[in-house]
Amino acid sequence: MKYAISTALFSVLVLLLPGSALAAEESSHSVNIPSAVVVHGQHLRAGQYKVEWRGAGPRVEVNFVRNGKTIATVPATLHTNDAQARQDDIETRQSASNQNVLQEIDFGHQKEALTFGMNQSGRS
Repeated sequence: MKYAISTALFSVLVLLLPGSALAAEESSHSVNIPSAVVVHGQHLRAGQYKVEWRGAGPRVEVNFVRNGKTIATVPATLHTNDAQARQDDIETRQSASNQNVLQEIDFGHQKEALTFGMNQSGRS
């Protein structure tokens, strides 16, 4: 009897593990931000970043990692473009205080893109 219960419990756990692994799937891309930007009130200097997020979206938390250190964690919307971008495309807008506010990152050779919310103060 104990063997049957243990076997059944083990079988259930084995079936649940792949689903939890998918839910925890982390995605990342390297991207070069050519000039300083503000994203959700956090300042990012120009340079190479690893952009990481967990989950399939549409709402995700994005980490901007530089030299192994998380510089900023901000909310974003993950979406799929109709066509793949040929190269990374960083879209910004100028705030009222003349700051470049990060709006979107389209990843080169991918259909994935991240959109960052914003308001007039330069905070996203």
